[in-house]
Amino acid sequence: MSWYAVLLYIHICSVIISIGPYFILFPLLAKIRSAPFERIADYLEPFRITVRLTKHAGHVLVATGILLTWLTAWTWKTSWIVMTVLIMVLSLYFIARAFSPIMRQLKAPHDNREVLVAKLRKSLLGYVVITLAMMWFMVAKPGLW
Repeated sequence: MSWYAVLLYIHICSVIISIGPYFILFPLLAKIRSAPFERIADYLEPFRITVRLTKHAGHVLVATGILLTWLTAWTWKTSWIVMTVLIMVLSLYFIARAFSPIMRQLKAPHDNREVLVAKLRKSLLGYVVITLAMMWFMVAKPGLW
């Protein structure tokens, strides 16, 4: 087996780990909305774990992506690579601001749980769309220029 095949396999696995866990969080939103305040932290824990897991999978994803680019004929000026990197940088900013502040607010006593859960759902959907857009560029490899 070649190094390229091993790196590509690791790269694909890290994509799955970076995106997949977010889909299991959608059912938790209903539980957060209706749970007694004392149980909120229990339902927010999977969000915290998912963000941490996907952050580390993202490190592997970036490292293997750099190595795969270096090992192949693709260049850093290739349109799909530029777009993927651009979206990735935006996603880092998004994830840093999307989940943690809302989860901190939900853990504290408040009167606007519906609004916060709606924001959390919107953030969750936004991040899934962003990561799926990155995945589309990596799989379809469109030649935009």
